[in-house]
Amino acid sequence: MNQYIQFKKQRELGEILSDTFAFLRTEFKPFMTTYFKIVAPYLIILLIALGFYLYSFSSILDFNSTSSNELFSGISMMVSALVFIVAMILVYAVSQSTVLHYIKSYTELQGQTDFDKIKKEVYDTLWSFIGLGIIVVLSIMVGFIFCFIPGIYLAVPLSLSFSIMIFMNKSVGESYNYGFTLVKDEWWITFATLFIIGIIVGIAGYAFNLPAVIYQYASMGIFSGEMDATSLSGNFVDPVYLILNMIGTLAQMLLNIISIVAGAFIFFNLNEKKNFTGTFERIQNLGKTTEE
Repeated sequence: MNQYIQFKKQRELGEILSDTFAFLRTEFKPFMTTYFKIVAPYLIILLIALGFYLYSFSSILDFNSTSSNELFSGISMMVSALVFIVAMILVYAVSQSTVLHYIKSYTELQGQTDFDKIKKEVYDTLWSFIGLGIIVVLSIMVGFIFCFIPGIYLAVPLSLSFSIMIFMNKSVGESYNYGFTLVKDEWWITFATLFIIGIIVGIAGYAFNLPAVIYQYASMGIFSGEMDATSLSGNFVDPVYLILNMIGTLAQMLLNIISIVAGAFIFFNLNEKKNFTGTFERIQNLGKTTEE
């Protein structure tokens, strides 16, 4: 039996970070098994779409192609880009939903999980996740357009809206609005926690993408000072470059799990400060234990 990690309690910034990695470490095998059983098909579609997009993009950069080939390449690139974007949205939605529903099952069953229930709830809430995700992204984008700072302000409460929807069983609109209530008087510490998590995930993601960048530069002759622009198109269909890009993309998806788990800990921390949900539950359970 793995050590049970209590989500429903108040935590300081350091505890949120340490417990995030502690949860992933202790639950690694059952968690990743559940994750890949649900998310793997969407990840495969995403990686295939990425490969086709890079191949189509290389055709656009081919200076020896005819006008008819350029037209076909342009159309195929737009189609592959559209498929890639749709696949990316699905992967993010299913991935986030799977992680949060796993945590929900984990907390409800005191360290155990129900795979069938998790899978059912992931698909039952898929469109809600996609809809909420689109609204959140558009809101943050509009915020960044207006002098950048509003985007940062909106990103903090809205990043918690997905956890609110799952753990509090609220609708899309209620989840969107309640995030602002949750971070009231706690915006700065929430921002600091999200910022540190973002730095950790960003640096790790950059490390996984760096080999593809180095390989591309080396293939173009940048390091040797003999750059050949005509070789640029060939780099995108180079099997090694494609594989390195796919590994980097897959790593980005998996590293995003850290942000989602940390976001769940942040939600429970703020919810405990506002509503004392976990405290009341522990008191009730203590009373039941005493009666028995």
